[in-house]
Amino acid sequence: MPLITAKQWRESNPKLKGNVRDHASAEQLLVLANLENLNAHLIKEGLSQDERLEKLNEIAIYQMELLSDPRNTQSLKRLE
Repeated sequence: MPLITAKQWRESNPKLKGNVRDHASAEQLLVLANLENLNAHLIKEGLSQDERLEKLNEIAIYQMELLSDPRNTQSLKRLE
């Protein structure tokens, strides 16, 4: 999923109620929660907004690739 602002999402999805989080998958919500936590940590470490954005984007792509791979999700489902 490309990075877009909330306003861009609303403009692209005028018929959908709620916000982008209301329509995100469980995997996307998990990655988002992780990114919010990491962002707070990176702010505390003193990284600039540009540095944080670059790092968080790399991490988001990596985590989504992991969570989108059926081999990884199958092993998680076995833990249920």
